[in-house]
Amino acid sequence: MKEYQRVEFKESWRDDYLKTLCAFANTDGGVMYIGRSDKGEPIGLKNTDYLLETLPNKIRHSLNILPSVKSEYIKGIEVIKIEIPFSEVPISYKGKFYIRSGSTTQEVSGMELVKFVMKRQKLSWDTLLSDAGLDEIDEETVLKFKNMAKDRLAISEEDSIEKILENLELLKEGKLTNAGLLLFGNNTNKYLLNTITRVGRFKTQTEIIDTVEIKGNLFNQVDKVVEAIKKHLNVIFEIRGVERKDIWDYPLPAIREACINALIHRDYMDPAEIQIKIYDDHIWFWNPGRLPEGITVDMLKDEHFSKPRNRLIAMVFYYAGLIEKWGTGTKRMVELCKEQGLPEPDFKEFGNGFSVIFYKDIYNEENLRKMGLNERQIKAVLYVKERSKITNKEYQKINSCSRNTATNDLRELVDKGILQQSGKKGAGAYYVIAQ
Repeated sequence: MKEYQRVEFKESWRDDYLKTLCAFANTDGGVMYIGRSDKGEPIGLKNTDYLLETLPNKIRHSLNILPSVKSEYIKGIEVIKIEIPFSEVPISYKGKFYIRSGSTTQEVSGMELVKFVMKRQKLSWDTLLSDAGLDEIDEETVLKFKNMAKDRLAISEEDSIEKILENLELLKEGKLTNAGLLLFGNNTNKYLLNTITRVGRFKTQTEIIDTVEIKGNLFNQVDKVVEAIKKHLNVIFEIRGVERKDIWDYPLPAIREACINALIHRDYMDPAEIQIKIYDDHIWFWNPGRLPEGITVDMLKDEHFSKPRNRLIAMVFYYAGLIEKWGTGTKRMVELCKEQGLPEPDFKEFGNGFSVIFYKDIYNEENLRKMGLNERQIKAVLYVKERSKITNKEYQKINSCSRNTATNDLRELVDKGILQQSGKKGAGAYYVIAQ
C-alpha cells in the first residue's frame, strides 16, 4: 500500500500530525497509520498503549471530531490505525484550515478559504448580505423586471419594491444581498469592484481595434453587452415576401445566451472580469469560474442538470424570461448556430474560468481540423478564403510540397465538397470555395 490522498504512514506520533487529520476531515476523510515506514512497512511502536489511551481525547479536543483509534497487526507487528471521517462542517486546527491535495497536506487561506467555508456550509456568494440598503436600488430596473416577470411570478401592481425584493430573498434586514445589488443596484461598482464586462474588437491577439467597459446592474449589462458586440458584426437583409429578416454574422439569440450565461455563472469572488473578444472569424467569451462539480464540457451540447453558482441571480433571470429551463442554455447555443449553417460553438475550461467560442463560418482552422484535413489543406483553405482562389502551383509554393502531393490534396478537398475546380483544365485550373 502507498500513501495517497486518504492514507498516511508515520513511524511515530507527533502532535504536528493533527494538521493532516484536520485535512482528512476537510477533504474526504482518511486513515493515518502510526508505526509504519514511508513505504508502508510495519515497524511497530514502543508506546502503543499510551497512544491508544491519549490520542482519542487529544484529537477530539484539538479538532472537535470523533476519530476511531485502534491497534492493528500487520505481518505480526502491532501498529495504530486512526480513522477520520469526512466532516460536513469546516474543521480547523489552531485557527487554521487544512485540506488534502494528492498525498500532501496544504493550508487553505485567503479567498480560497472563503470559498472552502462557503462550499462546506452550502452557501453561494450571491446570498450573502452586502453593505448596500434599499436606497441603492434602481427603481426603473425593478419596474422593468416586474413587467418581464408577470407571466412567471405572481407580482401585484400594489407590491412595493421592498416587498418584491424580500420575497425574492434579495433584501434581508434592510440590506441587499449581493444578488439584489448586482441585479437591481444603481451603482454596483461602489460596493463590488469585480462586476465589469469588457468587450473588445481584435485584429490579432495583440492588435486591439476597440475596447469598452460595461458597468452597471446585470439587467442593464445584458443589453449593453449585446449592443457593444453588434457594433462589430455585419448584417444582411433577406426579403421574404413583405417581411425583412436580418441575418447577422452570428445568431444574436445565441450571443445573448452566452452573455447571460457568463453573468449568471461567473465566480464573483474572483477579481477577474468577464472578457468578450471579437475577431474577424470568431467571438471568444470568457468568465472567471470553472464548471461546477459533476458537469463536464462534453455534457454541455445536450440537455443536462443545472448547478448555478449564483442561485438567486439564476432564479431572477428565469422569472424575467431571460433564461428558459435550467440546463438548456448551452444546447440552445448549439442549435441556433447549426440552424444558421455555422459550426457548433466550442465550450472549454480555460485557466480558472470557462469559455465559449462562436465561429463565423465552417471554414475556420478549428473546424477544418475537426473535418480531418491535414495541415497543408487547412493552410490552402485559409489561403482561398483570403485570396478567393488557389492554383496547383500556388498550393505547392505555400506548402513546399510536390506537384503530386498538391494534386492529391486538392482532389480530396474537392471530393469533400470544400473546394470546387474552376477555369480551364490543366495549367489554367484554379480552385475556389465550393458553393
